[in-house]
Order: sequence, then structure tokens, then C-alpha cells
Amino acid sequence: MDALVVVDAANVVGSVPDGWWRDRHGAAERLRDALAGYAADGLPGLLAPPLELVLVVEGAARGVESAKGVRVVPAAGSGDDRIVRLVADEGGGRDCLVVTADRGLRERVQALGARVTGPRAVWGPGRGGA
Repeated sequence: MDALVVVDAANVVGSVPDGWWRDRHGAAERLRDALAGYAADGLPGLLAPPLELVLVVEGAARGVESAKGVRVVPAAGSGDDRIVRLVADEGGGRDCLVVTADRGLRERVQALGARVTGPRAVWGPGRGGA
């Protein structure tokens, strides 16, 4: 079974001061597109391929559509709550990694058995993140 990687779009996008606040939808699309290669190639030093990548979006980014290799899941309310539900519903029995710098969310998903890493894992060096 493929490892599950759940990405907190709002947190990861917000980790890079590149003007994302002017176009939250576009910023989430850029993140989605940056994630696509990891599905087949894995996350270096963290997870070998293949991966199931899920990008959780909220607010103005809710209209972002899935793309090859990345399933986009809109959060009707709290993105953190949606991520926790995804980990609980889909993370059992397989390696599960959540990408976020949000301390509260990290604690919640770790309690469910998920591992966590910061935004730099998907943005790479020079893009910011924790």
C-alpha cells in the first residue's frame, strides 16, 4: 500500500513570503503542481515511492482541482480538522506523513500515529518553511 502524504496547503503556502496572500487560489495551484513529482519519485530522506499525495485546501483555495499525482481535498470548515479526519480514515495500516508547521495539528496527527515534517520537505531549500 502506498504511503499517505497529507499536505496542509494553507500552512505550507504561508511559509513562503512570496505574495501568496494576493492570490491564495493560485498559490495553492502552484503548490499542487510542485507536489506532483513526489508521487512517483518519493520525498527524499522521508518516504520512498510510490506515494499517495493529498493536498487539503480551505478558504479561497477551495476551488483548486486535483491533478495527476495529487488529490485535492477541500475543507468545508477547518483545514486542520479535515486533515485529522483524513489521517484517521485513511492513514491506518500504512505509513502516513503530514506536512505542516502547525504545532497543534502536529500533536493531533501524531496522536493518531502519523509522522510529521515541515514545509521545507516539499518546497525544498530556498523556498522557506520550517
